[in-house]
Amino acid sequence: MSLAQFHEVSLPMPLALAASGGPERRVEIVPLAGGGEARNAVWAGSRRRWDAGSAVTRIETLQVLVNFFEARGGRLHGFRFRDRLDDRSGHPGAEVSPDDQVIGTGDGETAQFALTKVYGDWRRRIWKPVAGSVRVAVDEVETTVTVDISTGMITFAVPPGAGAVITAGFRFDCPVRFDTDRLDVNIEAFGAGRVIRVPLIELIG
Repeated sequence: MSLAQFHEVSLPMPLALAASGGPERRVEIVPLAGGGEARNAVWAGSRRRWDAGSAVTRIETLQVLVNFFEARGGRLHGFRFRDRLDDRSGHPGAEVSPDDQVIGTGDGETAQFALTKVYGDWRRRIWKPVAGSVRVAVDEVETTVTVDISTGMITFAVPPGAGAVITAGFRFDCPVRFDTDRLDVNIEAFGAGRVIRVPLIELIG
């Protein structure tokens, strides 16, 4: 991910709440002569897409969207997006706990670790934790760390000992960009309107 082309700002919440979408996987399927098929995962993990358009909203909200789009240069700069379906280390709606996710094992030398979230066999890198939400524990004892909310890296003042289990809990945003070079705004009666499409795509590091 190009941090130079990322703005640490969030898509306005009224627009984020109206978004629809979710994870996308890329799988190649090859038909076999016997009628079966062979399946191969092209991507190791998933990439998320959303559309924040189509919902009727107030003119003032549409103006906020247009200003936000212009300030990002369309597809040029990334920004934060809060996925209400998947925005924390634990279960949806649950309070963050320092033992939600295992993020590493100490070796007595390494002081920095990346925040991650596990989905089955796939470990997703968390790039954009929410400020003040990260809780970390070493061998189930909560401890203080330095958190870089622009990269999702945590730093211990003293490296955890060899074999120590490092866990973390956090809330997070998804790094995205607009996936269009234009906004089609439809103004309707009574001070309302809609944007036909506002496609967003996850930025992968």
